[in-house]
Amino acid sequence: MVSALRLSRIAMRQVLDLDRWPVDALDEASGRALIVRCRAALRDAGMFSLDGLIRSEALRACVAEVEPMFETASFTHARDHNIYFDDDIQVLEAGHPALARFTTVNRTICGDQIPGSLVTRIYEWQPLINFLAATMEKPRLYPMADPLGRLNVMAYREGERLNWHFDRAEFTITVLLQAPLGGGEFQYRSGLRSDSDPNYVGVGRLLAGDDERVRTLPLAPGTLNVFKGKNTAHRVTPVEGERARIIAVFSYYETPDVTFSDTERLGFYGRTAPAETNPQAQEAGTR
Repeated sequence: MVSALRLSRIAMRQVLDLDRWPVDALDEASGRALIVRCRAALRDAGMFSLDGLIRSEALRACVAEVEPMFETASFTHARDHNIYFDDDIQVLEAGHPALARFTTVNRTICGDQIPGSLVTRIYEWQPLINFLAATMEKPRLYPMADPLGRLNVMAYREGERLNWHFDRAEFTITVLLQAPLGGGEFQYRSGLRSDSDPNYVGVGRLLAGDDERVRTLPLAPGTLNVFKGKNTAHRVTPVEGERARIIAVFSYYETPDVTFSDTERLGFYGRTAPAETNPQAQEAGTR
């Protein structure tokens, strides 16, 4: 009898290009070589990408499942913010260049709204989680316990953008599901700060447009991208044209019970309770 794990790997081969990217073969030479390559990229460049990890037909299925929801059940995240998404940086005086303010606009679907979807199955696939832990040199990773924050799918429409920010987690994992016709470029500045040095002067220079180390990373649909989001400043430029930029954000942690606070949930998702316990969530999310 074929084991359940084996069956899941057979099924996932229809979704992920595991011949090119053997994320499920960590005990084999091909998998070990991929880990070495990804660790080196994280060390040297602060990120790595697996282009075309999700197969074209599976990508179309992912988009077909979520795209209609942006019209009826998404939360429009329109927010004025600084690079820290935190208005209480007490060590800096008001008006410091590192506290420059920007606007972010996108539409977000939360993990609690798409249980059982194809993108959720990819997010929860244990071999992928094991691979990510190995690339980050972590003993183990767990899917985030927060039902809203664990998996987000975001759409950026014409004129919408994600402005400069640092992430909360040490690493950020994204999968581009659909590229726009124009714009929507991922730009980043690796190593701008560290856990011991906030480098407020350098942050101020970046926000003033005076940093020659800003890079633009071309991303094709189906690409898995992993980068050091906590200390890598990054943004998405305004989308151009009628086709939205759609991206999934996967959140994992080294401990099993990580959740956002109610304040964080309200700021990012416009609600604090999961959809099944909040009948007004979908209606409110479209406002």
